[in-house]
Amino acid sequence: MQPSDSISDGISLNGVSRTFQGRGRTVEALRDVSLDCPAGSFTAIIGPSGCGKSTIMRIALGLETADSGTVLINGGTPYASAKAGHTGVAFQDAALLPWRSVRRNIEVPLEVIGRKRSTEQQRIQDMIDLVGLNGFENSLPGELSGGMRQRVAIARSLVTNPNVLFMDEPFGALDQILRRQMNVELQRIWQETGATALLVTHGIDEAVFLADRVVVMHANPGRIVDVIDVPFDRPRLPTLFSDSAFHKLSDHIAEVLHGG
Repeated sequence: MQPSDSISDGISLNGVSRTFQGRGRTVEALRDVSLDCPAGSFTAIIGPSGCGKSTIMRIALGLETADSGTVLINGGTPYASAKAGHTGVAFQDAALLPWRSVRRNIEVPLEVIGRKRSTEQQRIQDMIDLVGLNGFENSLPGELSGGMRQRVAIARSLVTNPNVLFMDEPFGALDQILRRQMNVELQRIWQETGATALLVTHGIDEAVFLADRVVVMHANPGRIVDVIDVPFDRPRLPTLFSDSAFHKLSDHIAEVLHGG
């Protein structure tokens, strides 16, 4: 299931800086951040709290504006890409509307960009099938487990057929067992969609399992200190979590993360 739009230039940040003022001090959230995520790639950003990971994502989504530098999504501005439905986003909080069913929650982005719900029913069902929620179309969020609610959030992020998928700690609230199951599912979903993916996470194992490259950031100021390629073939199986090469790469990323 490939994105239907021919625009597929991925994500590009060049010299992005962002400073916040508050409580009598200046916080340099980002300093001169440059990052290219090629079309169809999966990039994970990892770093300590306050290093600017989520700020990068918010700027790339057009929710915040950089003080300097340029950001291109699919070759255009973040706002233009979002308005056209070329970007999707899933956050740690699934943020489902409790009075709407699974199907009706997935429809929300289509309503926002002005697509007629009546002409998108097959697309909505395709997303329900993709995330494995067949039979739960009419269930309310309160009737679903945490993992199922996150599946709804991922389906919602994909329903506009985006070229670029942003994820900010989408499984951060889940227990370790369920989180790893969701990692396997997310890899499958991403491979089927062919979207460019950018994941913000605190989990080194999660970053290594999912990503083609892991971007390591430090704080004060928020900056990229290393970009590490992940060499493992796809599809990656759950057995990879116990592989010695997996642990060696994870340990190396931990050393870079903690300044070793």
